[in-house]
Formats: sequence, C-alpha cells, structure tokens
Amino acid sequence: MASFEQFGLKKALRNSIADLGFDIPTPIQEKSFSVILSGKDMLGIAQTGTGKTLGYMLPILDELTFSKQKNPRVLIMVPTRELVIQVVQQIEMYAKYMTVRVKGVYGGVNMNTQAASLLDGQDIIVATPGRLYDLVLNNALSLKGVKKLVIDEVDVMLDLGFRRQLVNIFDLLPKRRQNIMFSATMTEHVDEMIDNYFIVPTKISVAVSGTPLENIQQTSYSVENFHTKINLLKHLLQDANTFRKTLVFTDSKRMADRVFAELEEVFGEEMGIIHSNKTQNYRMRSIEEFDSGKNRILISTDVISRGLDLEQISHVISFDTPNFPENYMHRIGRTGRAEEQGRSILFSTEKELKYKGEIEELMNYVVPVLDFPTEVAISKELLPEEMPEEDREKNPDRNLKKPTELAPGFHEKKAKNKKVNLGGSYKRKKEKKYKKPQTRGDKTYHKRQKRG
Repeated sequence: MASFEQFGLKKALRNSIADLGFDIPTPIQEKSFSVILSGKDMLGIAQTGTGKTLGYMLPILDELTFSKQKNPRVLIMVPTRELVIQVVQQIEMYAKYMTVRVKGVYGGVNMNTQAASLLDGQDIIVATPGRLYDLVLNNALSLKGVKKLVIDEVDVMLDLGFRRQLVNIFDLLPKRRQNIMFSATMTEHVDEMIDNYFIVPTKISVAVSGTPLENIQQTSYSVENFHTKINLLKHLLQDANTFRKTLVFTDSKRMADRVFAELEEVFGEEMGIIHSNKTQNYRMRSIEEFDSGKNRILISTDVISRGLDLEQISHVISFDTPNFPENYMHRIGRTGRAEEQGRSILFSTEKELKYKGEIEELMNYVVPVLDFPTEVAISKELLPEEMPEEDREKNPDRNLKKPTELAPGFHEKKAKNKKVNLGGSYKRKKEKKYKKPQTRGDKTYHKRQKRG
C-alpha cells in the first residue's frame, strides 16, 4: 500500500503531514508527485474532493527553498475568492514548519490594501484572475519571477468568462515556466488552452469525466413545480438527525433567494445562503457556520461552492436539475468525501427531465426515482415562468416582466402641476435687468463699477 514515506519528503513537510493525520496519499497525489517534481507540464483530471491541493502543493513545497526574492515564484489561480482563502489556509498548514510567504488576493476588497500587503514580498500568490490582473496593471505585483503556474478548477474559470484575463496573464508570465492545470471535466475550451499554452503536458486522470463516485448514493424525485419542491424540501429537512448537514443547490442567485425566503420561517436559525450577490463577510460567515456545524443547511449556487472543502456533508440536494450535466457531478462531489458514505437527492420537474437524461447519459448510470411521499402536499400554485404562455397573457400581473403601461393608479398631471419652474420672481427680475443671472463674481464686478 502506498504511503507518503515513498515520496522522500523533507522533514518539515513530513512533520506537517503527520500533524494533519495523513497516512495514505490519494490517487491524484500519488500520480502527480513525480510529474510535478520533474518540471514537466501536467494536466490533472480529477473529481472534486480527491485531494488536488495537497497533490500539487507537496512537490512544489518540497522543491521550494528559502529566498528573500520580492516577486512570487509560485502562482496559483482559482475561480472564487472563497477558494483563494481556503487554499491559502491549506498551504499554511502544509508549510507549518517552513519559512514560506503566501498571500491570497481576490476581488471584493480594497485593492490598495492588498497592494500594500505585497510590498514585503511573497513566495506564493493564490489569486482570482481578475484581481491578479488588476494588481499587475497597477504595478503592485510583478510576475517575472514565476517558475510554476497552477490553475485549479480551470473549467469553472472558463465558464465564468475568465478566458480573456487568463490569456492576458499568460502573456505577462515568463516563457520558461512549469504549467500545472487541474479540471474536473474536459471541454473544447480546456483542450484549446492546453494546445496554445502547454508544452507536451503529461495527462493524469484518476476518474473518467462524468463517472459517479462509488460512495455516493444517488436518488431522485419527480416533482410537479417550485412550490411542491419547497413542500418536499421542508418535509425532508424536518428530519434533523438524518439531514444533519445538507447542502441545497439552485441554478441561480434569484432561485437561491426564493428558496431561502420560503424556508426561513421554519429553518431560519439553522440555515445560511451564499451566492455572488452576498457580501464577502456574509458569505464567509455562512460557510464557517455551516462547516462548524452551527448551521445544518446551506443554500448555494453552483459557482460559489466549487472547490470548497466542506467536511462531513450528509446530503446534497439539487433543488433544480442543472442544464449542464457536469454541474451535477460537481454538486454530488460535495458529499461522500474522504471515503465517507454520501447521499445525493435530485428534484426534477417534467421540463427538467431532459436535463436528468443528459446527466444519466454522461454518467452511464440511471438515477433511481423514489416514490413521492404521500404526506407532502402537491401545490397547484405556479411561478410566472412555470405558467403556460396563454395563462401568462391572461394574468399579466403575475408575469415576471415589468409592465410597459402605467399602472391604474397613475393619471395625467393637473394643469397647475404642469407649470415649469422659472426660478422665482427675484431671479427673473435680475435676468431682465442684467440680461443674465448674476453670479458671485458678477456682484463683485458691479460693486467695483459703482465705487469707480
């Protein structure tokens, strides 16, 4: 059986690994160590929760020596600010007995403060692409000393529209560098980036893209509509012993807010929410309270949760069926981590069944459908977007689109309210006398004329 001893790590790393209680490397850690240490470009295909961060940081830290160099030697790019904070914390744990300067930079906070914190120099920078590029443009950071570039969750970055920033950053980096990239899925855009910027990369795959994790029990419910989904979700979450730590996914910020509002009265004191419209402090507090067990329910959008290492999640509930099957894989990867048994529940309306079919085709696995609980009420109330087109026209007040005509309470202004404000009689008299309004300078001029 493989162990970390086989890597021949320096003593400082061996001690920190022992403190963390790590004994056996995961497949991605075992396979990537020698490749990264050799200096070759590498592409790692691995599902979330397989230990990627330690997989690329072990060889990097093992090779990293003490330096007073101001410019960073290692650059790690991730898609979200939450992931920046998490990766920095993990690196600090791994490098506990080493003298390594690591700094995270991301948007949503004052850039000048971040720039000032970089003045003393850093060995490792963990960053979101947008803020990193802004700091470089403002001469707060130089990338000319980067020897190793790590891009984690690159498929998410491309989905978020970071391609332009990534390409711009590539142009600012030294040509002689090692490229290390991790992705949970392979897409045409990822392939294109590899062709353009990597030099004959070694490909390591520990799970075929779309393969369901074996230790996750997947089930689904066929549900009529939004309000019936809410009724079912409330019914499931009432069992606090079973659903002791539940991550609820929605496909949009608006839907996340809707679900939160519907559940708040019943579960408000044990529930949090995160999406990109929430402030940084609010998001971090929601994650910390959920991770610590203070809250047992967290509602999230897909993008915000990507890559977050949240422990011991008992259930992942997909309130919406994602229209990109890869997103479903990322969702269920939140549970069943560290070889623990996980559970995933998928809600699908009739309109969402085609998305469910695409997910099953990707996984080559049919998600079992459970009988709908008889004690759960089936609602007839529909959201405006759930209504048939003809019913929307009959019920314009329920349509999501803003009405283009004035509401009934509006009327034409009365004649007395149509008068134009001419500036008062005093102003008009002055204009008539001096042909133009007087300014303070005009008054001073006329006083001088009188004295003369």
